[in-house]
Amino acid sequence: MNVADLSVDLQNELKRRKYFTQMDILEQTSSLLKARLYISNDLFVQIYRNDRYDTTNLALIYNGNRLFARDELDGKWHRHTQSAPEEHDVGGEGSKAISLTEFLDEVEVVLSEMNLP
Repeated sequence: MNVADLSVDLQNELKRRKYFTQMDILEQTSSLLKARLYISNDLFVQIYRNDRYDTTNLALIYNGNRLFARDELDGKWHRHTQSAPEEHDVGGEGSKAISLTEFLDEVEVVLSEMNLP
């Protein structure tokens, strides 16, 4: 995953997943992207990518709290599960590299399990 590919993926996912009401690009350069895909004012997916540091953060946020996330730091991935969003899951599934599409598929499962729109 890099910023250029992620920019394209964001546009595609915004068109594909009609429950996103808007996208805000908070910051963007040739090597950095920070964006939010809003479901409602207090429920959104935050996306951050920094190519220079090989860092990716994908998080589902509700009422200012992280519900679920996948992070890549220096090329190594970990997951913050729905049941323990403050902890790092570095085991098999938690350490798997993931695309934006795969992350949003996981977000849909979390939203369904929590009965959120």
